[in-house]
Amino acid sequence: MIILVTGASSGIGYSSAIDLARRGHKVYGAARRTDRMEPLREYGIVPISLDVTSEASIQACVAEILAAEGRIDVLVNNAGYGYFGAIENVPLEEARRQLEVNVFGLARLTQLVLPPMREHGFGRIVNVSSVAGRVVLPFGGWYHVSKYSVEALSDALRLEVKPFGIDVVLIEPGGIGTDWGLIAADHLEGSSAQTPYAPTAEKEARFMRIAYSGRWLARPSVVSRAICRAVTARHPHHRYHPGSGSYLLLVLHALLPSRWWDALMRAILRLPIR
Repeated sequence: MIILVTGASSGIGYSSAIDLARRGHKVYGAARRTDRMEPLREYGIVPISLDVTSEASIQACVAEILAAEGRIDVLVNNAGYGYFGAIENVPLEEARRQLEVNVFGLARLTQLVLPPMREHGFGRIVNVSSVAGRVVLPFGGWYHVSKYSVEALSDALRLEVKPFGIDVVLIEPGGIGTDWGLIAADHLEGSSAQTPYAPTAEKEARFMRIAYSGRWLARPSVVSRAICRAVTARHPHHRYHPGSGSYLLLVLHALLPSRWWDALMRAILRLPIR
């Protein structure tokens, strides 16, 4: 199959591109930093430039693959961006950027690959969401907005395109050991500095650094294996939940009253109660 993986310059996207190529698929790895994807050529992966916030870049990426291959069988929408901070503190331009990368870029790529998929009577859209698209942590509001949007968009899309032989799958990772959490912690402290939220934000940032620097979080390969299953399964699940604590968090969130859930989050993050 011809597969386009976005956000392939590091982490989950990088690992997924390799795993898919090893299974014999022709993989195009897309990201802004094409230099970071040069090692992927060793696996037969073709690095391609893509900025999901640029209409021209998105169109050029899809057009290049279609010109070379004539089709795109699978789109793995993995590119993502997170900026943590209190709703009050995060600049709206940062909020918009998260939506541009995590939602509108994903949606635009999907719009462009659907016609050739429909023409061939087969296709698969794999959207990498997060457990953050189902449950919420304090200071992650805008990130959660973007991931909740990916969930809703994917559910609607799945119903719309199934009659054309196209499947839509959601990957909802829990804690994954990448630099994402460390970067989000830096953003959280930066956006909260010298504000009333600073003491609480510093506690959560410290918790995130400990979690993402330790060894108990799952490796990106755990998610890439789930993506491979979603790509190759004859009848894929609508959702996969790889990663540390993903399924448990979803079950607890579904069962606990919101007051109990809030208390649990405060206890885990050692946030003050007033």
